Amino acid sequence: MNIDGRCHCGYIRYAAEIDPERVAICHCTDCQTLSGSAFRIVVFAPSEAFTLLAGTPKIYVKPADSGARRAQAFCPECGTGIHSSDADHPSYLGIRAGTARQRAELVPKYQFWCRSALPWLGSVAVIPSFELQPPLPR
Repeated sequence: MNIDGRCHCGYIRYAAEIDPERVAICHCTDCQTLSGSAFRIVVFAPSEAFTLLAGTPKIYVKPADSGARRAQAFCPECGTGIHSSDADHPSYLGIRAGTARQRAELVPKYQFWCRSALPWLGSVAVIPSFELQPPLPR
């Protein structure tokens, strides 16, 4: 499947060929912190199947809980995470699914680092929901 995407401000644009069976939810604490959310959805693609169309991402390298050195690529203008990879052997990229124009089609097929999953995730379906932004408390 071919996808294309961009960062929030549009400085970074990319195209990639991905396998829609390789879409996953990552619950690691790094993904929680870097996404500012409970988890991150990634789609894995061989590095050679990813083409940068515009911009140059900034790279931040950090040792992960697994011990691997992870390279995080993000937009230097707006901070949007674009992808991650093994810093020493970047044969595969974990593209941030939310940056893809086709994100609605990228249905997760598996989850990992579940030992770090937040305990309240199972109750999300019963939390009141709104079609748009509700009034904010003052």
